[in-house]
Amino acid sequence: MLRIGVDVGGTNTDAVLMDGRRLIAFHKHPTTPNVSDGIVGAIRAILEDGGAGAERSPESIAAVMIGTTHFTNAFVERRNLSSVGVVRIALPAARGVPPLMDWPRDFVTAIGHNVHCVRGGYHYDGRINSPLDEQAVAQAARQMQAQGLKCAAVCGLFSPVNAEMEERAAQIIAQEAPQIAVTLSSRIGRIGIIERENAAIMNASLAGMAREVVAAFAAALRALGIEAPFFISQNDGTLMSAERVAQYPVLTFASGPTNSMRGAAYLSGLSDALVADIGGTTTDIGMLVGGFPRESAISANIGGVRTNFRMPDLLSIGLGGGSLVHADAGAVRVGPRSVGYRLAQQARVFGGDVLTASDIAVAAGYARMGDAVRVAGLDPARVEAGVAEIHRLFAEALDRMKTSAAAIPLVLVGGGSVLIHRAIPGVSEVIVPQAAGVANAIGASIAQAGGEVDRVYSYQQLGREGAIAAATEEARRAALAAGAVPDTLRVVEVEELPIAYVPGGAVRLRVKVTGDLALARPQGAPAGEVGA
Repeated sequence: MLRIGVDVGGTNTDAVLMDGRRLIAFHKHPTTPNVSDGIVGAIRAILEDGGAGAERSPESIAAVMIGTTHFTNAFVERRNLSSVGVVRIALPAARGVPPLMDWPRDFVTAIGHNVHCVRGGYHYDGRINSPLDEQAVAQAARQMQAQGLKCAAVCGLFSPVNAEMEERAAQIIAQEAPQIAVTLSSRIGRIGIIERENAAIMNASLAGMAREVVAAFAAALRALGIEAPFFISQNDGTLMSAERVAQYPVLTFASGPTNSMRGAAYLSGLSDALVADIGGTTTDIGMLVGGFPRESAISANIGGVRTNFRMPDLLSIGLGGGSLVHADAGAVRVGPRSVGYRLAQQARVFGGDVLTASDIAVAAGYARMGDAVRVAGLDPARVEAGVAEIHRLFAEALDRMKTSAAAIPLVLVGGGSVLIHRAIPGVSEVIVPQAAGVANAIGASIAQAGGEVDRVYSYQQLGREGAIAAATEEARRAALAAGAVPDTLRVVEVEELPIAYVPGGAVRLRVKVTGDLALARPQGAPAGEVGA
């Protein structure tokens, strides 16, 4: 079945056309100020390159998978954020640490300080902390409606253990103020009320923009004549429907590097390796474990706000094909500033007047792009110093990501992978697969549906096997609800973390299940091609 994978980066928008797991065509299109224009241009190019005829027509496309940086960039830049009402269900607990206390001031200015704390919540084992004060929730809803708010975040004490009070609060808000879209923290974050609340507020602030972005993607595909459903990449290597991403935009954060890592696993055939995605602006380094990115075990800081929803364990450095090369106190420095998507206009090899890392690689003779004559006159000593600095920055970042001194394979992907030419300490082999430049789009196109459970269980009450079985079954149901084919489901991760000083054998248990995405047969396709 034909799929289109798209990944929108800071420099390029990459698109691939896949027939099952076979790459048919790919194209790199400069990212445009209006991101939808870049998506349309990239998809149109691969449809034309993929061959003419009904078998490659827009009607033959079964699905489109898109990885986007829209929401990450908007939040970090404090742009297009909606005002948010915050309802915390925790009193009398957590009174001394109010919502938004650790947020940067400019963020609070952007989303407003509309905070309501009410009685309610649970303990770690599901016991009630305090009954829900439904009247206080209703009063908060009426106040938010009077303020003209369209978005709200609801966070309850230990709601990942029991979400009943959060769900009841959402019902009350819907009755009192039906125009308000509600984000429940239990559906996004993990144990830890402050970080989980932050994640819910962050998600709510993007809700209005999410609806606009989803509508723009749908319009772009209609303009191309593609009527197939489209999905958005999540940051765990799985997919969300367009309807779900409109509800949970924060789950797309860091989906670009995740797509690259999944694409690297597919192209290299390795399930455990270091992966470096070198783009035009940054290099993102991560670790593949079982074919999926290793997840971060610590709270993620996004734009100065601490959160605890799932994020890949990544290290990003300011090194890419467009990184500026300049002299600093007699030494050559590379990055972190970059020309970004203007590389094709501003780099010297393309007729510009800015010296970039790509110019250095071309002048050194191991990369081919643009016109090498334009950099032939560079001082050889300066070129050598630039090459050495590129490799020093890269090797240092790899060493920070490794968890042992043992040499392991490295998969290089991304359009900037041509920057690396020399041996890297601590790396057993360097693999640059064919089509490495569009690994991110390939990763989007092969993404699966998934389900995850992350909550506290009492091993004393359920037993270890019973708790894992219960969590696995819940994760399976979540994967099926996300559109997975039942007979393709598999458990890809089970993580157990005993909670110290808590009675009852309390263990935080996380189980992840994935499966192939169930797709309808595209118009004109033979009946035998139905499936994921």
